[in-house]
Amino acid sequence: MSEATRSGGFQQRLGLFDASMLVAGTMIGSGIFIVSADIVRDTGGSGWLLAVWAIAGLMTVLGALSYAELAAMMPQAGGQYVFLREAYSPLFGFLYGWTSFTVIQTGTIAAVAVAFAKFLGVLLPGIGEGIGRQVVAVALILTLTLWNTLGINQGRLVQNIFTVAKIGSLVVLIVIGLFITSDSGVFQQNFAHPWGTGDTLREAEVRKLLPGAGQLIAWMVAGGALVGALFSADAWGNVTFVAGEVRNPRRNLALSMVLGTGLVIALYVMANVAYLSSLPLQAAPAKREALLQVAIDKEKATAEQKEVYERATPAEHGIECAKDERVGTALMELAWPNVGTRLMAIAIMISTFGCLNGLILMGARLYYAMAQDRLFFRGAGLLNRNGVPGWGLWAQAIWAGALVFSGTYGNLLEYVIFAAVLFYGLTVVGLFILRFKRPGAERPYRAFGYPVLPALYVLLCLAVMLDLLIVKPIYTWPGLLLVLAGIPVYLVWRLIGKSNS
Repeated sequence: MSEATRSGGFQQRLGLFDASMLVAGTMIGSGIFIVSADIVRDTGGSGWLLAVWAIAGLMTVLGALSYAELAAMMPQAGGQYVFLREAYSPLFGFLYGWTSFTVIQTGTIAAVAVAFAKFLGVLLPGIGEGIGRQVVAVALILTLTLWNTLGINQGRLVQNIFTVAKIGSLVVLIVIGLFITSDSGVFQQNFAHPWGTGDTLREAEVRKLLPGAGQLIAWMVAGGALVGALFSADAWGNVTFVAGEVRNPRRNLALSMVLGTGLVIALYVMANVAYLSSLPLQAAPAKREALLQVAIDKEKATAEQKEVYERATPAEHGIECAKDERVGTALMELAWPNVGTRLMAIAIMISTFGCLNGLILMGARLYYAMAQDRLFFRGAGLLNRNGVPGWGLWAQAIWAGALVFSGTYGNLLEYVIFAAVLFYGLTVVGLFILRFKRPGAERPYRAFGYPVLPALYVLLCLAVMLDLLIVKPIYTWPGLLLVLAGIPVYLVWRLIGKSNS
């Protein structure tokens, strides 16, 4: 047993490269390959598509710049939980941890594992559907959990290899879209009406709610479309969970968040430029009605519409109706019609495998910090002989596996996007609070652009939350209720902690 483990502490084995790969690796999953289809259906314009990704990227980088100061100031296991606890109270930290364990972290683990199984089904038909998909997903979660119980070195090895591989895959996709399958005619057509024509179904829904809103409607729809882009760029803050295992954390945590988020956002925007250079924004006019019906609600589509959908080429599907929303796959099929689908499936499997490993590795450190404060099961606060929170890793795996078999993880993740943005905003507000409460505290890194840029980030979070309340109310109230449900649970844990003290 190592000295670090005997003394009850973590082993500081992660350098700047390792931490940066954790940031980038957990951000890049399957979202960048599929989310753009939904954004185009909502907004109807190439300009809006790029704007949505750019705004999501701006929010991510601004958040990372603010979190960097907090991480350098408090380089402890648990990260965001610790920031909220110290800025506000243990209740706020617990509510974040509660929401993360019940849905955000475990739900994301379940969703990413199922995405891996789904694309494995492209290579091995039959596995990617029904119970087979669920079994593969759970088996993958358990396997990576077991691997991560062997020590931080094992976890970082997998993370580094697969993150480098997925970044390489994304770069190859971008190069193909910009230089091999690009079509100047398609590009010009896509930017003929960059801000759409105001006739999407989402815009019609919002217009009914706010008949006199005018041009504001397009911006509100774009704000609602941020849901997918924000989730595709999420989990960047998870690296703060492993602060206790990062060498020179006061420097490396801050740098890893800035470097990791900056790299990923640049790749995301370029990937969408590649899509727009090769694929029509909209489906072929003669088949668009049928393709849209299947893309929006397959259950209500007729047999004839489904047949049109299955027979249409990638160019006829366009970005908005990309088959199964796989925009990345559609681009690869343009380059290699016979093997493009399989190549893209392999790339996405590599991407989701690395993403899943990072999520599993980092999540358990959050529960460790909660258990240290007697706000979670005692076992989660213990390190195994390999210096990692083994009990917390397995508890996380069991609950994530249960979500896989329940089939509700997708809905749960959509419902908590409001709560996730709320906690991001609260954490950055905490930066202002801690500047006031602890003016003399050591701050190896100070947030770039303070107070203007952190304030801008908070305002953007508020704008997104208000927009979601109007445009996508079904995604807001359940998330808030879940957070509030944590209050009585917190009181119970406090009573248990006092009785055991």
